[in-house]
Amino acid sequence: MKVAAIVPAYNEEMTIGSVVSVIRKWCPDEVIVVDDGSSDRTAEIARNAGARVISLETNVGKGGAMKAGAESTDADVVVFIDADLTGLTCEHLTQLAAPVLNGEADMTVGVFEDGRFATDFAQKIAPFLSGQRAMLRRIVLEVPGLETSRYGVEMILSRHAEKEALRVRKVELKHLAQVTKEEKRGFIRGFRARMRMYWEIIRTTRGT
Repeated sequence: MKVAAIVPAYNEEMTIGSVVSVIRKWCPDEVIVVDDGSSDRTAEIARNAGARVISLETNVGKGGAMKAGAESTDADVVVFIDADLTGLTCEHLTQLAAPVLNGEADMTVGVFEDGRFATDFAQKIAPFLSGQRAMLRRIVLEVPGLETSRYGVEMILSRHAEKEALRVRKVELKHLAQVTKEEKRGFIRGFRARMRMYWEIIRTTRGT
């Protein structure tokens, strides 16, 4: 089965290079970074690291970036990886993709374990919001409203999987973590970005 790794990214110049480098070592058939209207060097760094970059003219949100990536490939399986990860290894990617490639699951959801308290705790409370997922590409293309879901994308994917009775498996990803929004943007801007993210998730939950 053909595999594409897709990384939606918005102003992630600090971490995108290392994330792409690890993914390339894992050797999927394609490494695609969807630059979601970034104003920094995200696209340039991702391209230099060896990714095929799709540059969106305006920021459409994470859901739209994920769908754009899936539409740009003919891979059977897509592996979605966040651009702000720290501690990513080839083993994490193998663990995430294997159940789908082996026909044991239609979708996997990666849950952080033994990484950083802040990100571990958040995923313990709401594992269905994890951005680390592998799935059959056809699933991405079938999900209604994905392109407008923004940060509600993981909620929409989880709800779609439940509605369609898809086989979903949780996978523990040890020693993997994310850079927080406050660390990336400073406390005030990061906090505002976090509140906006929560609102988009709540809005998706309410179905508005």
